[in-house]
Amino acid sequence: MKEKNIIEREKKVYPETFFIRFYPMVVAKAKGFKVWDQNGKEYLDFNASWAVANVGYNNERIINSFIEVYKEITALSLTTFSHEKSLELAEELIKITPGSFDKKVIFGFSGSDANEAVYKVLSTRKGRFRIISFTGSYHGQTMGAYSMSGHPALSKIRGLNNVVKVPYPYCYRCPFNESYPGCSLACIEYIKHVMKTIAPSQSVSGIVVEPFQSDGGDILPPLEFMKELKRLCEENDIWLISDEVKVGLGRTGKIWGIENFDIIPDGLTVGKPLGSGLPISAFIAKSEMFSPDAMHLFTLAGHPAIAAAALATIKIIIEEKLHENAKFVGEYLLKRLKELYDKYEIIGDVRGIGLIAGIELVKNRRSKEPAKIETAKIVYRLWQLGLLTSYVGIHSNVIELTPPLIISKKEVDEAIEKIDVAINDVIKGKVSDEEIKEYAGW
Repeated sequence: MKEKNIIEREKKVYPETFFIRFYPMVVAKAKGFKVWDQNGKEYLDFNASWAVANVGYNNERIINSFIEVYKEITALSLTTFSHEKSLELAEELIKITPGSFDKKVIFGFSGSDANEAVYKVLSTRKGRFRIISFTGSYHGQTMGAYSMSGHPALSKIRGLNNVVKVPYPYCYRCPFNESYPGCSLACIEYIKHVMKTIAPSQSVSGIVVEPFQSDGGDILPPLEFMKELKRLCEENDIWLISDEVKVGLGRTGKIWGIENFDIIPDGLTVGKPLGSGLPISAFIAKSEMFSPDAMHLFTLAGHPAIAAAALATIKIIIEEKLHENAKFVGEYLLKRLKELYDKYEIIGDVRGIGLIAGIELVKNRRSKEPAKIETAKIVYRLWQLGLLTSYVGIHSNVIELTPPLIISKKEVDEAIEKIDVAINDVIKGKVSDEEIKEYAGW
């Protein structure tokens, strides 16, 4: 079988640290919200390549935008030369990001290096060397972004020592054993305590936060938390940075995730969906934040052909109102997920905003013990049934749903039907431990 042969060949050339796999699938092609494997089997995609394919796969408008410019120039370094198309993208990003203040843009290739720019900028702020970030966060794989991350998967090697991590408002598993809304925002009070002790406010340059913590477990923080966090930053002259790498550009029902909280950050990062599969990212922030000491340049970052594809991506999302579709269809998705919650005791919680949702699985609703193996089995079974998903969370027990923003209620109903079958099959023991031994936990 060709797929098995490719998987075996991969094991000979890639180290395990190079990927996170949930099932043995070799992709042949994709279009819209559908993916086909090497054997011609069709799948409904509720992963979108980790929330990259917001406008769907193989959009002709984006392909043509890229080809048109690439035919004119195959290589150009913005570090030395100018190009109008790259400039147009920078201007568009400044225009559509929150805040009427003067802004500037740094381009990169991925969310990791966009957040690396954040680390450098914050670390070089005069007289303020500390950065506050959150447990469960996933900001990237380069060293600064890695150091700001609080996910267990990014804790295996020693990071940089000027980052202080505080608890994210994971209300389902509150680290303070409180219950929202009667908790008086203990998580904010803890940050205040930290800023009076181990990280005095006058030493903190910025706080980096995900407006929806995806890899940490698909966690939506309370509205009041984000507003209080912003107020805390303003009172202490601390910059607030919103990591929009996974949830930006329409996924949450707004163009930017932070807009759901009606606050304006001092800067934000965007990555995954920006180039619709082509490597590009950006850090957009107040002009005053960029110090000459924070050098952050890459030979081909912001390539004009990829910038053209990014401009087309932004225009499609705005013109076709895909963020509004994400809100409308996302509300329906959450409603259908709550029906599954009522049906299965293994589901401890369902949560989401727009078209990013999480199903947290537990062995027991009272103890909330994570059902890690069962989660891997359900995701594996879903692949067998023709639905592509993944799982996330600090306990690897949250099934994540991030379909392309072009889906309708019809695709949601199809996905829910498959999830229903998969959960039932796993409960009945139709997926063995042996089948998923390579795919349990990350």
